[in-house]
Amino acid sequence: MSIRQDIFLYAKGDNLDWLWKLYEMRLRSSNQKWKDFLTFWISRSARKHGGYIGKETVFEGRPRLPHGLHGIYISRYAHIGKECWIYQNVTIGEVKGKAPTIGSDCLIGAGAVLVGDIHIGNNVKIGAGAVVNQDVPDNATVVCQPCRVLLSQKGQENRSSVSGEFLNI
Repeated sequence: MSIRQDIFLYAKGDNLDWLWKLYEMRLRSSNQKWKDFLTFWISRSARKHGGYIGKETVFEGRPRLPHGLHGIYISRYAHIGKECWIYQNVTIGEVKGKAPTIGSDCLIGAGAVLVGDIHIGNNVKIGAGAVVNQDVPDNATVVCQPCRVLLSQKGQENRSSVSGEFLNI
């Protein structure tokens, strides 16, 4: 890659090579003061790129972030496998100090939310906007539930855009 491309990617916020180099240096370090210093710079870099990675987050390999770290929140208790694709605005959050464990070769679509003490298997695809709060087996696909009309005036017939049925609310 040329210097011009490096500068462009860094300015755009998609070049996360330095972030991962700092992360790998922190893993190899045994000196606590050095680890704290690296944690500080990792947090600064993640914030510059518009995301958050907890200091105790475990990555088995570098995740693929096609849109950079924009809007991605990863809990400090999360464990993420190898070759995972994580799109923008994903939340991998914790509940009562427990966060998801994500297997290898997973794809997490834009805006997905994974929370709690759950296990996501290997080769799982999680669709955009899905909210996952229970275990998902290997090789599964998770999508969000169909849209529903929640508010309506009483006595009117509404056409559901998902099923094509008439609803009397």
